[in-house]
Amino acid sequence: MSILPIRTINALRRKGPPSAAFTTDPVLRQKAKKVTRIDASLQKLIDDMIETMQAAPGVGLAAPQVGVSLRVCVIGMPGEEPFALINPAVVRKSGLRKVWEGCLSIPGLQALVPRSEKVTVKALNREGREVRIKAENDLLAQALEHEIDHLNGVLYIDYVEDMEEIVEARQEEEEEEEREEVGAGL
Repeated sequence: MSILPIRTINALRRKGPPSAAFTTDPVLRQKAKKVTRIDASLQKLIDDMIETMQAAPGVGLAAPQVGVSLRVCVIGMPGEEPFALINPAVVRKSGLRKVWEGCLSIPGLQALVPRSEKVTVKALNREGREVRIKAENDLLAQALEHEIDHLNGVLYIDYVEDMEEIVEARQEEEEEEEREEVGAGL
């Protein structure tokens, strides 16, 4: 196994719509190709993606993020065994919530974005068997939508209207700590 380089984008300016404010690696903006064969090379890609995701560290990684235009992603929730999804698709979603989101391809930045409360995804596992994953109001639901967005050429910044809504990851953590301190003082 080996750690793969993660494709990243860079902010050009801090005002205006994010779509015009970032330079983007073209593979991150393309709809990834459907996997037609599960073979040893795909298994190696999955292993390398898991190792890369864990080293980053992150909770999800899509193949386009490592420069491979295939509909494959890996997800690893804290304290759980990571897993791969091949040709995943959201088959049902409902509700809406706003969550802070970051991305390994947009390092150091976060924004508050809309995500579904409930998500059901259909995919193949790494053995080629069909699986359905249901998640509700948790990090898994968010990661499923985020990684499938990557496979469709969509980044979380596409849900943001103005660059001023994107903050440094540290800044968001400090604002959360301030809110907790103010709340604790009441």
